[in-house]
Amino acid sequence: MADAAGKLESTAEIDLLENAVYRVKDGVLEKVDTPGDGFGKQTITWQNGKPQLYEISYTKK
Repeated sequence: MADAAGKLESTAEIDLLENAVYRVKDGVLEKVDTPGDGFGKQTITWQNGKPQLYEISYTKK
């Protein structure tokens, strides 16, 4: 996000009391979706030093 002078902000605020996973790509903070019910897994794919995409999967017992 840019400030009034058009500079990108280099800090962000997150809630440390919330269980979550985040990714930062090109200066943008994004909360990764949580898996559905049961046991879950989040896989982040990197390319050229940047997180390109993520996959969410889960297993129900």
